[in-house]
Amino acid sequence: MPGAIILVIALITFPIIVGLSTAVIAAVLGHLLYKDGEARNADSELLDLNI
Repeated sequence: MPGAIILVIALITFPIIVGLSTAVIAAVLGHLLYKDGEARNADSELLDLNI
């Protein structure tokens, strides 16, 4: 019986952990790409138009 409870808990928490980890990866990647874009286009007059 304890094995079944552990299995149910693992099946419930696994999708939550995977979803949150992909959200964190997307946030970090977006931040890094945004900073890279700012660094590559530092002298561009279009940066003033960004909100």
